[in-house]
Amino acid sequence: MKQKHNVSVKNLDIEFSTGTLAGLASGAVTIRSGETTVFVSTTAASALRPGQDFFPLTVDYREKFSAAGRFPGGYFKREGKPTEKEILTSRLCDRPLRPLFPKGFMNEVQVIGLLLSTDGITEPDILMVNGASAALLISDVPWNGPVACARIGQIDGEFVVNPNNDEVLDSDLDLIYVGNESDMLMIEGSAEFISDERFYEALEFAQKAIQPIIEAQKELAKLAGKAKKEFPLVITPKEVTDFCESQAKDQIIEALAFDSYTERKIAIEKIIEGTSAAIEEKFGENKVSSDDIARAFDELQEKLYRQNILDTGKRVDGRGPQDLRTISAENGVLPRVHGSSVFNRGETQALVIATLGTSKDVQEMDGITGGATNKSFILHYNFPPFSVGEAGRFGFTGRREIGHGALAERSLLPILPPEDEFPYSIRLVSEVMSSNGSTSMASICGGSLALMDAGVPISNPCAGISVGLVTEKDDAGKITKYEILTDILGAEDHFGDMDFKIAGSKDGITGFQLDLKIPGIPFNITLEAIKQNAEARAKILGIMTEHLEAPRNELREHAPRINSLQIDPDKIGALIGPGGKNIRRITEVSGAQVDINDDNSGKVLVFASSKESMERAIQEIDICTAEIEVGKTYRGVVRGVKDFGAFVECLPGKEGLVHISELADFRVNKTEDICKLGDEMIVKCIGIDKGKVKLSRKAALEQASESDNDDSGVEEGSEEA
Repeated sequence: MKQKHNVSVKNLDIEFSTGTLAGLASGAVTIRSGETTVFVSTTAASALRPGQDFFPLTVDYREKFSAAGRFPGGYFKREGKPTEKEILTSRLCDRPLRPLFPKGFMNEVQVIGLLLSTDGITEPDILMVNGASAALLISDVPWNGPVACARIGQIDGEFVVNPNNDEVLDSDLDLIYVGNESDMLMIEGSAEFISDERFYEALEFAQKAIQPIIEAQKELAKLAGKAKKEFPLVITPKEVTDFCESQAKDQIIEALAFDSYTERKIAIEKIIEGTSAAIEEKFGENKVSSDDIARAFDELQEKLYRQNILDTGKRVDGRGPQDLRTISAENGVLPRVHGSSVFNRGETQALVIATLGTSKDVQEMDGITGGATNKSFILHYNFPPFSVGEAGRFGFTGRREIGHGALAERSLLPILPPEDEFPYSIRLVSEVMSSNGSTSMASICGGSLALMDAGVPISNPCAGISVGLVTEKDDAGKITKYEILTDILGAEDHFGDMDFKIAGSKDGITGFQLDLKIPGIPFNITLEAIKQNAEARAKILGIMTEHLEAPRNELREHAPRINSLQIDPDKIGALIGPGGKNIRRITEVSGAQVDINDDNSGKVLVFASSKESMERAIQEIDICTAEIEVGKTYRGVVRGVKDFGAFVECLPGKEGLVHISELADFRVNKTEDICKLGDEMIVKCIGIDKGKVKLSRKAALEQASESDNDDSGVEEGSEEA
């Protein structure tokens, strides 16, 4: 879409445009790659809301079916609530933008992205982030950008920038990288057991790859950028901050040393209550707002919390920077479910339940931008309010829950067995029972154990851990002192500068996510964090192995049974039978469900609720697909009576002729003297000539007589036998 101003990114097939659409927005950019086009606008409120005490940044990305030339499904032809993909794309965009707004800026900012067209090949999530950065950069909203975003894949050992949907299928790395001119700001993605060293190389490669995108945005800003507005910043009055520190510093230091999250919370609340009364007495009633007091205490806690770590090298719970919290786990904790585990790390606890299903439980994906059309592995993450000791909204799935669930899901996916070896649909549900940091990583650890408890033959256990960061900067904003923290607490996430989550097995990294509260992290710190994370993961995996060394050999009692069979593709028709007759009979007599792949490969899946049901179904399938063999004896059904003999169906759809001379060991004048239609008859195959099967009742009777009427060698014949 050509507009007033157009800037292209060399070698990346990306074009930024502005100047025609949404002229009343603070900033509006259209970004295109291939035939995929995303429009992004940004607008800031001119005034603060009454009582505003936080920065309300809202990032919303929406996909309309019109972008793909389609009607939305359902009776009511209009898009409804945002899909999981739209929410994840919104979060992807939000996280790197947020740290770059000025401190104290609290006017509401809204960033809206609309998918205008899609070619089904180019993923729009990367375009959304780059478009949002460009829209903010050219707008009058104060923001310290630009940033740039790229997807990095690895195909045949080589890094690839912005691979399309088809190329991603061949890639063993899916890294979404966001950075500025010098530092990394945000990453997320998954990998198929990439090493720590190669992972770091991918980050360095990505930092170089995004520079042309940054240059293009700066060029666009020169052409169409607006002067930044002056907005009043919300700053806590210095006299309030100083008074709070003088009154409560020692009490807060003492409270921060409490081991329990709940104890610390209650103690801080009492200190705030007492200090608020002292402030009222000093400054006069209603002279200092409660918002100012709350901010002052939050800033004071942050200052003292960080100072303690940087000065002493000790954390509030007594751990050193690289120490893990106490870890424990329990498996098989719930009856009837297919697999379960409770994973504890300090005060963080995740109860994870595994459910196995059939192919009918696969989640269908109604995507319009390409990618997978269904999912056979699902992880749902739930974060109820009681997990942090609070009363709040319950039963609502928020963006945070969707994001954490997606991270845990993609981290565990690489360890699952191939579907042709383990043809189950799998669902994990992580119920966070208590939270004091790193619940998504606890869900990965607990999820891995629940899978093993369910008997899922995973390649190796997978563990996740988060590392944090506390920094000290000089007046120029350069980091002069820092401490990397392994296994962060909730407060270390809140008051710290980084939350760097990495999951993996002994074979390598499988999932990762980095969020920052500072405007970038140098690469030397990144490398240290990766190494520190790897050491912690190894320790956790060792502890998990002590609880459950390997997947259980058998599925739990109440888990469904699924068996994959391979039959001769030419026998598919025989298995189905006329009008599905044979399939229906197998279902009726065994209680199992039989599915035949549509690709004519001969792959058959059998779903059963019990071992006995499975065995009977397999037996029936073997009968339907077997061939009559010379020398074998069968119990068949007479399907035709002729003057010259009888046609007997020995196996479903397979019959042969018993010549009148072979009906008995005496002379038979009429076939009807021995049998009629529908009679059961024991016969022996005495020959096959040019596809014609020769049967003998006489030979079968002789064999039976010789074995003292032992029927153990008789094959079950037709479907009605």
